[in-house]
Amino acid sequence: MSDLGKRIRLNRIFSHPSGRILSVAVDHLINYPTGLPQGLRTMDHTLREIVRGRPSALTMNKGIATRYGGLFAGITPLIVQSMALRPEEPDFADTATVEEVVALGADAIAVSMFVHGPFEIRYLRHLSAVVREAERYGMPVIPHIYPLTSGDERHAVAHDAEAVFYAVRAGLEMGVDVIKVPYTGDPASFRDITAVTPVPVVCAGGPRCDTLDEADRMVRAVVAAGAAGATVGRNVWGFADIPAAIARLKAAAQGG
Repeated sequence: MSDLGKRIRLNRIFSHPSGRILSVAVDHLINYPTGLPQGLRTMDHTLREIVRGRPSALTMNKGIATRYGGLFAGITPLIVQSMALRPEEPDFADTATVEEVVALGADAIAVSMFVHGPFEIRYLRHLSAVVREAERYGMPVIPHIYPLTSGDERHAVAHDAEAVFYAVRAGLEMGVDVIKVPYTGDPASFRDITAVTPVPVVCAGGPRCDTLDEADRMVRAVVAAGAAGATVGRNVWGFADIPAAIARLKAAAQGG
């Protein structure tokens, strides 16, 4: 029964005939504690506008899902983010359990994590535990895996092909269902990764683009490189016309 439940949930997220998604994330504040983005200050308005655009799915933390679920319930598939973390800190908070995510009616649980850092094994252990528990409930697991490059004073996300390939392979080895990673920036190297990965690989939206044209080109590039779509945040709610941004990027991801 768990396999059927997982297939039903994944089919809701990947419902477009192309098999690709354009999902939207609004889970940024906890993991980016550098100021509240303007687009996320008024969640009622932002979520209403996102739902109008009909993205493939919405990723958010459980508190926002609980308070604003009436805006998207039964309309937009829900992915609940279950982690709060910092690249420079040894600990993390698992903010939502699989059971809680099931109770919220979600279609997948997201697990953010870092690799190529000093605490990688701790993250892998946690991801494997979530996969094990989620299997009992037929709940798909979507890790957001960020390889790190480190220096004396800061950590940053690595985009080179070897680091991204390692991140994808780490997720695959843990038994996940979809993997979200940064884009390498090079179609050939990214296609080398997706071609040998038997689960969908979705690209993170990255920093906010200056224009919607730039965001459109980015999404088209990752799809051309074999991605199963993109999950974007700032490049949707960072623009004034949110439904128009979603429509534009959906066409870029899914054809049209």
